[in-house]
Amino acid sequence: MFHSVGVGFSYADFGETVETTEDAAKNVHAFITIFFETFEQFSGRPLHLSGESYGNDDNFSLYPGRYEVECGTASLNVPFQSISTCVRMKTALPRCQKAMQQACIDQFDMINCRAAVNFCDDELSAPMWATGERIMDFLGTSMINDTAQGRNVYDISKPCEGDLCYAENEFIKRYLDLPETRALLGIESPSNFSACSSVVNQGFNAHMDKWASPVQYYVSNLLDRGVRVLIYAGTYDWQCNWVANKLWVDKLEWSGSEDDKAQKWRNWEVGGKIVGEVKSTQLLTFATIRGAGHMISTVFLAVNFQANHMRPTRPV
Repeated sequence: MFHSVGVGFSYADFGETVETTEDAAKNVHAFITIFFETFEQFSGRPLHLSGESYGNDDNFSLYPGRYEVECGTASLNVPFQSISTCVRMKTALPRCQKAMQQACIDQFDMINCRAAVNFCDDELSAPMWATGERIMDFLGTSMINDTAQGRNVYDISKPCEGDLCYAENEFIKRYLDLPETRALLGIESPSNFSACSSVVNQGFNAHMDKWASPVQYYVSNLLDRGVRVLIYAGTYDWQCNWVANKLWVDKLEWSGSEDDKAQKWRNWEVGGKIVGEVKSTQLLTFATIRGAGHMISTVFLAVNFQANHMRPTRPV
């Protein structure tokens, strides 16, 4: 697992910072290169790279997706947002999308794009934040915990409890910070474990990194070079919701896009139970996991999904 400097146990000896996806990618490449130079016995084996949360979203699609999660039946059988709020969100959505298209996608302009994002967050994200904990404001300048009321933005079926809406985060941190745990893992970091950092977020936000780097174009280029891609999302996740992910995956422009459009959605099962829906080509697979939130078990997904449902293709 790779973290930016300042998150997890990652640190820099001389105070260096990582504040863009481009800089983070260079560090990842350097790590992989050093790893295979050090452990030559692993050379030539299939390599799987993964990105979670921040690592795989087209932010332009987040807002229509969030509307569908709150005001439609994309996640729950009955919308949980108030009717008056849903009407306001529906009215604001076209303006939000138009402003982001012009200032963030067609021709990126940092000032105008930030204004567009601020409007979209005010109208289409703030209503959910208002139901409970506001994890991190849209400028990335604060991390505020208010666990008295509200839904978990990472799993709308649950209340928000504890740090980052998961009470278990505090226990995980305590365990990882134990001297014996650090010794067992070989941790040399001078700092304690950090699951999330407002300082790191501010750095990325200052560069408008989430909007300046259009992830969908990178994914399209990977597909055109024969790299297999799996995108998955839990149906109870609001933060990086499945509707938004489906929207940007469906719009990908690559050599196999027509084949992808021709594929039909089908259920996938574990132990005879339907656990999600999937659509797949030789290179691109998109899957939902019913009842899962943001923190989907990667072990569950890798063992059950890949073993039973990924089409066999040459390893890349």
